[in-house]
Amino acid sequence: MKLLIKLLFNIFTLWIVSYLIPGFYFESTQALIVTAVVIGVVNTFIKPVLQIIFIPLSLITFGVTALLINIVLLWGVSYIVPGFEINSFWTAAVSSIVLSLVSLFLNKLSKDSD
Repeated sequence: MKLLIKLLFNIFTLWIVSYLIPGFYFESTQALIVTAVVIGVVNTFIKPVLQIIFIPLSLITFGVTALLINIVLLWGVSYIVPGFEINSFWTAAVSSIVLSLVSLFLNKLSKDSD
């Protein structure tokens, strides 16, 4: 049940970001759902491995590398999922930041209501 709620949060978060950021869009609701699932899988399995590999560089750059990992993974998902498009690197960068902030806000909001 918790996994389903997290998936719904991710879908809602992606929908909000697509509304706020021009150049970040979905062709259909199906593409939105598939993107949420793929991002969940990427964040669970690939992102931690990359963060471990790049720990030294992340320490030197004071965390900028972690931000770049998020951007590249989000942009990479847009190439994998048909119907999900990000127009440019800068759109991916802004979208990644907004996605993190909206997700943080929704998670805080859900924990406060418990």
